[in-house]
Amino acid sequence: MGSRRHKNKQAAPPSLDEFQAKRDRRLKKEEKASKRSSTAAVSSKDGKKSKKQKLEKSKPRVEEEEEELVSEEEVSNLEEISQEKKTLFDDDNDDEEEEDLQDEFDLEQEYENDDDDVHARPMFSDDEDEEDLEELNVANMESLSKKLDEEEAEEAEEAERELVEAAAMQPRADVLPSKEEEELMAQGPADLTAVRTRMIEIVKVLEDFKSLGAENRSRSEYVDRLLKDICEYYGYSPFLAEKLFDLFSPAEAVEFFEANEVARPITIRTNTLKTRRRDLAQTLVNRGVNLQPIGNWTKVGLQIFDSQVPIGATPEYLAGQYILQAASSFLPVIALDPQENERILDMASAPGGKTTYISALMKNTGCVFANDANKNRTKSLIANIHRLGCTNTIVCNYDAREFPKVIGGFDRILLDAPCSGTGVIGKDQSVKVSRTEKDFIQIPHLQKQLLLSAIDSVDANSKSGGVIVYSTCSVAVEEDEAVVDYALRKRPNVKLVETNLAIGKEGFTSFRGKKFHPSLKLTRRYYPHTYNVDGFYVAKFQKVRPSPHDDNQASAREKEDAARREAEEEGIIHSDFAKFDEQEDERYISKSKKDSLLKKGINPKATKRS
Repeated sequence: MGSRRHKNKQAAPPSLDEFQAKRDRRLKKEEKASKRSSTAAVSSKDGKKSKKQKLEKSKPRVEEEEEELVSEEEVSNLEEISQEKKTLFDDDNDDEEEEDLQDEFDLEQEYENDDDDVHARPMFSDDEDEEDLEELNVANMESLSKKLDEEEAEEAEEAERELVEAAAMQPRADVLPSKEEEELMAQGPADLTAVRTRMIEIVKVLEDFKSLGAENRSRSEYVDRLLKDICEYYGYSPFLAEKLFDLFSPAEAVEFFEANEVARPITIRTNTLKTRRRDLAQTLVNRGVNLQPIGNWTKVGLQIFDSQVPIGATPEYLAGQYILQAASSFLPVIALDPQENERILDMASAPGGKTTYISALMKNTGCVFANDANKNRTKSLIANIHRLGCTNTIVCNYDAREFPKVIGGFDRILLDAPCSGTGVIGKDQSVKVSRTEKDFIQIPHLQKQLLLSAIDSVDANSKSGGVIVYSTCSVAVEEDEAVVDYALRKRPNVKLVETNLAIGKEGFTSFRGKKFHPSLKLTRRYYPHTYNVDGFYVAKFQKVRPSPHDDNQASAREKEDAARREAEEEGIIHSDFAKFDEQEDERYISKSKKDSLLKKGINPKATKRS
């Protein structure tokens, strides 16, 4: 029993020869280990040896201590016991020793890995020198990266080819309804959801007609169907829908029609004669008004999101600190750029938003003539002038075509001409069906007379002015570019100049075959879907010299009669678009017909053959 406890308590000590041999090996390995620690790179084989060294280093120390404890008399007995134990438990000891060696090896490997991290060793083999690593990092990596990029490009090209081939194999979907489907649609109420979906699909086809258009369908069929859907979904007359559609690409046209379904944001203009925008904004915020500045292009505008009080009945409103005014109405006054101590005419001024803005910019100096042909509208004009504290304003009620017979020699004139209202459909939905082709002949006719009267009423020798600003709340070319181009032809003593407006799209220099004066690119167009303001048009003229028309004493009726005689002689289309006479005009007519056929997807040559 005692011998068994002794066996379990202490292992057999090694012999003297074995002890000395182990000590010699340990010393040699310690020397090698010290040499390895002084070098920067250690091979993987030496690393494995170091693991065994640690294991063997630990054992001799334990055995050395045990040897001191064992007396010399017991050495022989212990050797016999160890021999018996070795024979009985040889296999188990070998397994345990292998497990201990493996544990030590793992610990050593973790230690070396930590050491590798500290020294930031490269991720390549330890046998490679620095030059080899450099070559791998530069040349090989570059070539490998290039190869990978080429492979990715090839894969992308192959995938694209597969998609194209698959699309070519599949028949193109025809989004247009068949004749039977159209008959069914005509019988019952329209499914607006289906109409909207079809509009979106047709727009996609028209944007890439070559790839998406059905083989048995022409482009004109898609356009006609889209116009019908626009009329049905948004409630426009076919005439007005086509006129507005021609201004844009198919996708932008749908955006324009969609924007007209939503009212523009409520905006106010700070009256700088009585307060500052910052102070006004703080006061209104304290009253529960949620607002923010309109944009960088104006220093007086505020946009109202919601309000706990009626925005048109606050004490600040009644005191004249602000006026409810559309943001687009700021634009012509900014372009006019009135200066102090000038004589300025607002030819169509009611209800007074622009007039009071001019007066504020002039700081109540000089003189502002606020004219409006409608006597009833002058009531609201006078009320706003008094409320906002404008003391340099004179209100008059003349037909604007009476100028300059009434008075002339103004430094600047603002003509916000009466128009069809195609830019403010969001405010007045009746425009969708109320405007006819006749309106777009009569209204431009009046606008041209007013603009010529404005040009004749400006003093060309004004030191600070000689400026005319023409604006409309319409997006129709007949009321905008066509009128301005007409004025340039009839009054060569004026030219178009920069409006100095921070926002706005350039005006058309050509439209549906008609070429306008190149300087019309200086004019500016505004759309509800681009700037979130009412549709608007602004043109700025500079009068460079006087003309015999400046002394024109004709009345409004006389000017109207003269304009009608001119229209009869030249034709109403001449004023709007082009002059049709002689052989040159025949070529123009022929070209216009070709362009019209091409737009509808019809080959002009094919029509000639038939």
